[in-house]
Amino acid sequence: MNVILQENIKVSSSHIGISNPSLLDFLISYLKTEGMQNHPFSICPLPADGSQRLFWRVVMGDPLKRFIMMENPPRDPFAFKENEAYLLIGQHLFKRQIPVPEILLADLSKGCFVLEDLGSTHLQEKALLVEDRIPLFQKVVEILLQLQIKGLEGFDPNWTCQTPYYDADVMRRYEIEYFKEAFLSRFLGFKKEWPELEPAFRHLIAKASSAGTQVFLHRDFQSRNIMILDHKIGILDWQGGRLGPPGYDLASLLIDPYTCLNQEEQNRIYSHYTDLLNKERPEWVTLFEATYLYLAFQRNLQILGAFAFLTRVRGKIHFTSYIPHAIESLRGLLKKLNDPELGALEELFESGELHDHVSTS
Repeated sequence: MNVILQENIKVSSSHIGISNPSLLDFLISYLKTEGMQNHPFSICPLPADGSQRLFWRVVMGDPLKRFIMMENPPRDPFAFKENEAYLLIGQHLFKRQIPVPEILLADLSKGCFVLEDLGSTHLQEKALLVEDRIPLFQKVVEILLQLQIKGLEGFDPNWTCQTPYYDADVMRRYEIEYFKEAFLSRFLGFKKEWPELEPAFRHLIAKASSAGTQVFLHRDFQSRNIMILDHKIGILDWQGGRLGPPGYDLASLLIDPYTCLNQEEQNRIYSHYTDLLNKERPEWVTLFEATYLYLAFQRNLQILGAFAFLTRVRGKIHFTSYIPHAIESLRGLLKKLNDPELGALEELFESGELHDHVSTS
């Protein structure tokens, strides 16, 4: 059933799913710009996963055309800055021929965007369906390296919404403190202060921050932010991008609890990336190899904090199922690092108390 909204614009009755009139006005203005104001269309809401942003897929009936609508109302200064980063960094990456969706229209005052549609299949889904997923991940890390190198060219740190660099301050405030507050305290019910862990955390930050800030860093390069459409790979959610070390995004991909790559798979993908890096930027390889595991550990702390926050604060309890794998990943990293300075963290993660609390949470 089609209805008339205004000026002879036809929409499917599914438009009722849009509660914000200004968003509907924004959509109508885009249809006018494209000369599609007299074509019927349908709107389907899409899951937002861990994000507070809202997404819809718009499918035109005649001619067949589809695109994504996104809304992130600028309720506060950070939300506005996040939208600005999404727009400016997204345009930059698209111009650099990085496979991100083209931003077709944006209104920062409303927090509304029209985007190219990269399909419905995440890397997570694809990776869980194929028997040999190494070739797929090898293609992904080839694009990752191009994102890191080409994304750096002409990148303006003033575009960033949180910090211009992934540095010691980010590691402390947005990863370690996040892990302590969201995972240890809120999720497990442990104490809030951990002075006995501070020497280990300071050592971890010193090692990880020595990796430098020589590439464009996505900072959430995991399988649900990577799309597969007709054997082509696309990248989403770049708004947290900044300058950082090459190892962090690779670690985000390899220790991703959504895909659960085993150690052999991780090693082969890591080796492929290292070979590529050695060809493109051989001067980076030594530092990359020396700091990768520390960056992976930092990312692992962030993962645990994020899943705990989404579960306890946002009420998205399905994220709880990924926490056990993230804990096992962190234990594995501690064993690989074999760093006595991280002994207090190893004791915590090998303790029966932690195991018991995770089992009952």
